[in-house]
Amino acid sequence: MTRGRTEAATSSFTRPLVHAALSAFLVAASVAAVLLTTLVQTGSAQAGPYERTFHQPKSAVEKALKELQPAMSGRLPVLDGFALTGDHPLNRYQRAYYQSAVQVSSIASGGSVVRVSTKVTAWYADSIPSRSGYQLLISNGRIESDLLDQLSDLLATSAGATNSGGNSSGNSSEGFPVTAPPAVSAKRPATPEKGVADLAGAEPAISAPMPRLPETRRTFSPSSEQGLPSQRLAETKNSQNKAADQAAASLQAEAANLEEVLKNQAHPKNLVAIKKTGTPVVASPSLEAKTLFLATAHDEFEMLDFNGDWVHVRISGLSRGWVWRTSLEMPEGISDVPSASTKVAPVAVDLFLVSREETAPFPGDWDPLRGKNVKIISVQKIQENEANSGAQAKLEFAKSLLDQNYAELAAKSQELAGVVLIFDSVDGGMIAITLPTVQQWKAGRLTDAALWHRCYFDPPETFSVSSSAGSGPAGNH
Repeated sequence: MTRGRTEAATSSFTRPLVHAALSAFLVAASVAAVLLTTLVQTGSAQAGPYERTFHQPKSAVEKALKELQPAMSGRLPVLDGFALTGDHPLNRYQRAYYQSAVQVSSIASGGSVVRVSTKVTAWYADSIPSRSGYQLLISNGRIESDLLDQLSDLLATSAGATNSGGNSSGNSSEGFPVTAPPAVSAKRPATPEKGVADLAGAEPAISAPMPRLPETRRTFSPSSEQGLPSQRLAETKNSQNKAADQAAASLQAEAANLEEVLKNQAHPKNLVAIKKTGTPVVASPSLEAKTLFLATAHDEFEMLDFNGDWVHVRISGLSRGWVWRTSLEMPEGISDVPSASTKVAPVAVDLFLVSREETAPFPGDWDPLRGKNVKIISVQKIQENEANSGAQAKLEFAKSLLDQNYAELAAKSQELAGVVLIFDSVDGGMIAITLPTVQQWKAGRLTDAALWHRCYFDPPETFSVSSSAGSGPAGNH
């Protein structure tokens, strides 16, 4: 009885231990099965190389492979469709490259077996820079299959047989079976190939051509030429040419008619034309006249009247204006230069002399030069009672001074904003001109009339030119 109790107690004590051991064994068996399945899948993912049997001898196959050498390595535009997804999504990789290795072996039947294996590498960009680097990916078989297809097509073309491509496909099933591409869901090994993950931080300079796909060239003829007989096509072209010739002749006739109309059209004989762009058209024939606008070269106006200095023109409708005569191209038979009798008898340089030159702030109240440094030239009459030293002579002498001092003014364009001429006499006055205005006048972009209309005169009446005097108009602006 004591023995029975002991056995019962022993049995009740050991039963949980047996169950625990059995459970541990079952768990271990399950883990082993999972690991075995993973290893099988991994092995299938790494299976290769891909091979195909051809009936051509080894020498012919190797010769064809030399022509396909550029297609055995190169850069992949994307990884999707060429490599299996591994530890990281394929879109995290950049700069993908592939390198194919080919092995050719002879078989007893006289044909050859071609084995192709491909390595795919790409730069993995990790959020942690130290983990970035080139990694080895598993090819899904597309590159290998494409290369074998190209080889088959090339061998068929070389053989010159129409159905040799199909025979090659047939032969490939008679020898070694073509290895099917591994499933897309297959996982790459957890441990990358030795030496590949150590490439982080060093990007090799790899440059290889893209794989070439077989090209099929076809020649298409235009549908119009396929459907029309040659005779009808020629008739259509002839009719089109005749229509084009008729249109050209019509245009030529119309152009000739327009030329004839223009030739016979009466051209007014009282038109004046502006010589230079920037010529002022003023409201009245006086020095202090308001500038209406600046005319452009070749603008034409109807001449209403003229005198020795001014031309009265019609602007439009009832609008009128005055333009300095020397700034215009006058109608035929009328000179654009006043007669010699209207000019000043003595030369201007014989009437005045420069008494002093200095650089100082502008002494007047004119916005363009207010508070700026200018060159001040003081001028005196040689003879105070000279009758011909009026406004016209002053303007002529002012032009000569601007011409003489222009080089110095241009050299000091950073320091000087303009030039001021002061006539020290009972009937004297002041002329102020900005340096840009002088530069435009010297460059020929401004006429004398435009030059005076951009100057400052104080007082204006001192430099007013009468209708019988004869130089450029001026006014305060």
